[in-house]
Amino acid sequence: MKYVLVTGGVVSGLGKGVTASSIGVLLKACGLRVTCIKIDPYLNTDAGTMSPFEHGEVFVLDDGGEVDLDLGNYERFMDIKLTRDNNITTGKIYQSVIDKERKGDYLGKTVQVVPHITDEIQDWIERVAMIPVDGKEGPVDVCVIELGGTIGDIESMPFIEALGQFSYRVGPGNFCLIHVSLVPVLNVVGEQKTKPTQHSVRGLRGQGLTPNILACRSTVALDDNVKGKLSQFCHVPEQNIITLYDVPNIWHIPLLLRDQKAHEAIFKVLNLQGTTKEPLLKEWTSRAEICDGLHEPVRIAMVGKYTGLSDAYLSILKALLHASVDLRKKLVIDWIPACDLEDATEKENPDAYKAAWKLLKGADGILVPGGFGNRGVQGKILAAKYAREHRIPYLGICLGMQVAVIEFARSVLNLRDANSTEFDPNTKNPCVIFMPEGSKTHMGGTMRLGSRRTYFQIKDCKSAKLFICGFNYVEIIISKANMETELSLMRDIVIDTR
Repeated sequence: MKYVLVTGGVVSGLGKGVTASSIGVLLKACGLRVTCIKIDPYLNTDAGTMSPFEHGEVFVLDDGGEVDLDLGNYERFMDIKLTRDNNITTGKIYQSVIDKERKGDYLGKTVQVVPHITDEIQDWIERVAMIPVDGKEGPVDVCVIELGGTIGDIESMPFIEALGQFSYRVGPGNFCLIHVSLVPVLNVVGEQKTKPTQHSVRGLRGQGLTPNILACRSTVALDDNVKGKLSQFCHVPEQNIITLYDVPNIWHIPLLLRDQKAHEAIFKVLNLQGTTKEPLLKEWTSRAEICDGLHEPVRIAMVGKYTGLSDAYLSILKALLHASVDLRKKLVIDWIPACDLEDATEKENPDAYKAAWKLLKGADGILVPGGFGNRGVQGKILAAKYAREHRIPYLGICLGMQVAVIEFARSVLNLRDANSTEFDPNTKNPCVIFMPEGSKTHMGGTMRLGSRRTYFQIKDCKSAKLFICGFNYVEIIISKANMETELSLMRDIVIDTR
């Protein structure tokens, strides 16, 4: 088993997740089987209860795991299916060690960060890396590990120590460290500055890890003299210094890595030279070029609660982007805070109210995504009502579906007090109710999530008929598009009833 570790320095948000995903794409294109692990140093057990404003969206895996959004990037880029164990958090590690201590697995030893926490991290990585995620049997060839956060963060220190030990455990030729860092350009002088990366690498080496490859984020490609300076002060060969400069869309990143021979640098470190093929990436090249050439816009109004941070709806944005590229349209997202559509805003902030409704009325489609709590619900109901009355294509996801049902019940069925028991537990006309297994006291890990089959207790009930009717409609559409794989997946969900 070969391991590629991706770390980040200087500042957060450099794109380590996209870099790790692109490395996986490149290795797959060379004929290798790849899996991914994301390490998040926070104490939360998972991302399920974290605010989207702090951490972006919660990505839900097929097994119901609520994980970091980077795992969504891994799955989309590499066409793999990960599990909740592919996301390691400090909370999971400490919980596992404490459970073992309570059972007496440490035989009376004093449980410490070193060796018990660090050993648990290494054992977890080795165990998960052996699990195939590409639908094939047998272990994969390479495991790409992304360490979240920035070098120097206090909470990541046990993981850095563990990964330093891990590099010795797996031995030379089996571990490659790629450090993603920032080379800023100061507008005043227009010069690419290497000092932040120098300090970042020095901090990394001071904690026991030495980078084999530098992936430098910058607005433009690095000058040759800048590469030479980085090579001299960071002790990395010039040919192992990759520039990840700004590009029109992220589908260019695997192409950037390929064009700069990043795969050859990785293979040299991992002793894989001569065992792989050249990466072609024709599909990636075509997709990137098509996306760059789109001009005809399609406007989608995104009516949400967390519109201040686009990462809160990352998977939805990617789905819309994929669809728009397929239809040769340039996606334009109009962000509309749900609260701004409400009557209260008309009195408190009339300018925001007018701007929100202007965007909504100019949209080609309206999407209302999920959210928690009462804030903005009325605004989402108004958006659903406008879409229905003006026959604007509407997609409601999670809470967006709830508000569409509530709006229809109130406006069409004349159930004026219709509501969801999530917002009004005592409503006389509950058109949406809590699932029986859902907890009203605990928030973490209590929802029915992931990919699962739906079983009807009564085959000829209205729900079953609607479900089958919807399936037949989608079957016609899919048959025209000749998408047999998607159709078989739907059959697993819909037809398997009892």
